[in-house]
Amino acid sequence: MSRLSIEASTPLCLLQDGGRFGVRHLGVTQGGAADWRSMSWANWLLGNELDASVIEITLGGFTVVADEDCVLALAGADLGAQLDGEALAPWRSFRLHKGQRLQFTQPLLGARAYLAAPGGFDAPKVLGSSATVVREELGGLDGMGRPLAKGASLSYSGSSLLLLRELPCERVPEFNLNPSLDLVLGAQIGEFSGQSSFDAFNSVWTLDSRADRMGIRLLGTALEYQGKAMISEGIPLGAVQVPPDGQPIVLLNDRQTIGGYPRLGALTPLALARLAQCLPGAQVRLRPVVQDVAHREQVKYLRQFASH
Repeated sequence: MSRLSIEASTPLCLLQDGGRFGVRHLGVTQGGAADWRSMSWANWLLGNELDASVIEITLGGFTVVADEDCVLALAGADLGAQLDGEALAPWRSFRLHKGQRLQFTQPLLGARAYLAAPGGFDAPKVLGSSATVVREELGGLDGMGRPLAKGASLSYSGSSLLLLRELPCERVPEFNLNPSLDLVLGAQIGEFSGQSSFDAFNSVWTLDSRADRMGIRLLGTALEYQGKAMISEGIPLGAVQVPPDGQPIVLLNDRQTIGGYPRLGALTPLALARLAQCLPGAQVRLRPVVQDVAHREQVKYLRQFASH
């Protein structure tokens, strides 16, 4: 068993995996990596299962020291990672020798970085997953939903005798400015005013600073819902709710399981991964798609993980 010691952390640094499924009827949300693409590539670089447990580092402020020689992988945002003071770019595996320090400073490109270890980090499975959901006190290193803290140890049991790999440039996701986010239209889309239906997909939306792993508020032209009051219903990942103030909210991995606000629809998994790398103040557009198109794009992307 190999270990890393945490020298610095923040409440935004969490152990995550592919998420917790089959329990929403109990009121338990799924959790899991906000940017599933970057998590998957970090694990792919080490030959892990794509949903193995990783460290989700949001905005930086995280430092670990190796207790022995090891091979790790880094994907996602460039958070100014430094290996003993030398810059370390993401989208590659790398060696960390005993006593060396890996530090994440601040966002340079993107918001969330993912650190993977051979075989995934060790943590108890709670309802089938080690994903940390702080609100529900589930997952994490001790199963109690706590963020990673200074002084804790991260262990893993996979082999460190691995060849180093780097993700080919053509597979590295683009974290370009002002992305367009695909949205599968929902059941209430026809109950917004005609002007609001136009504004939703022809306006620029600004990401509010009021954002966390539950949801992100979009600021822009207020949308007007003209339908009847709704009874609460199940909420999928990426649902775009419109509360009475007309400012949409994109619901993320740690969302509540039911809600009664009308919805424009839901962002596709690829759009959600892109949104997870946007910082507050970034501007995005919504682009309507039908479910068949979204499904084809998702399958096409997933096939990349099968090739080496």
